[in-house]
Amino acid sequence: QVQLVESGGGSVQAGGSLRLSCAASGRTSSDNVMGWFRQAPGKEREFVAAIVWMTGSTSYADSVKGRFTISRDNAKSALYLQMSSLKPEDTAVYYCAANPRGSRYYPQYYATWGQGTQVTVSS
Repeated sequence: QVQLVESGGGSVQAGGSLRLSCAASGRTSSDNVMGWFRQAPGKEREFVAAIVWMTGSTSYADSVKGRFTISRDNAKSALYLQMSSLKPEDTAVYYCAANPRGSRYYPQYYATWGQGTQVTVSS
């Protein structure tokens, strides 16, 4: 079973950039869809971006489209989220997830999660 470990979170001022990484150990060809979600204090976990590993096809939440880029490195079994033009409302714990059994846009369909990494954007 794939195991996920996120890194790269931190504190940044509005307008800045961060790159999150997710190491996917034990990933196999059946682990074909991976996503990033985030959860702010007092809010539900929400979809950020997803990628189909084999094709590179991506999808994004409207709130991050044009600012965030999801990518993967097959040789390293790593997933990335490049975040630019960060806003205070992007402050949240960011999670990577794998293998949705259903829609890739909803967290309840994902069985495998990382531990999360905190991103804080100050104004």
